[in-house]
Amino acid sequence: MQADFKFLFAHPAHLIAFGFGSGLAPKAPGTAGTLLGLPLFWLIGAAAPDLPNRIVLLIAAFLLGVWACGRTGRALGVADHGGMVWDEIVAFALVLMFIPAPLFSPAGWLWIALAFALFRLFDILKPWPIRLADAHLKNGFGVMFDDLLAAAYAIAAMKGIQWLV
Repeated sequence: MQADFKFLFAHPAHLIAFGFGSGLAPKAPGTAGTLLGLPLFWLIGAAAPDLPNRIVLLIAAFLLGVWACGRTGRALGVADHGGMVWDEIVAFALVLMFIPAPLFSPAGWLWIALAFALFRLFDILKPWPIRLADAHLKNGFGVMFDDLLAAAYAIAAMKGIQWLV
């Protein structure tokens, strides 16, 4: 099956998994999808100003991704199609929870850029155990989980930089 706009609107899971169309970007769909993590983070913050409820909404977004990416992968016949970017969106929203400055302040924009670069770096390079998870975990959970690990690496690197600065 071809991943195109017709496929995107054939089922709600496809629309979610493909990041509302960002996964159809002809070049670097993962990077395009990652950018949508910022509006997701903003929406979660607007819906839940307190941390425990933000975490609950992020877990719900992760579980939604397990379902959407699993169903979409089965429809495409590819467990982790490159156009499925909901995993990047949710994982980057998680990374943004650890920005040490107000989000839309001048310092916040620098931290957002650093968070973005670090997350993409770890998502692309896939250091251990990300590569191991990517190779062995399949279906929707596998698609979502390896990006969760890349987010953990990005958060750890940001915390290390924050400690140094």
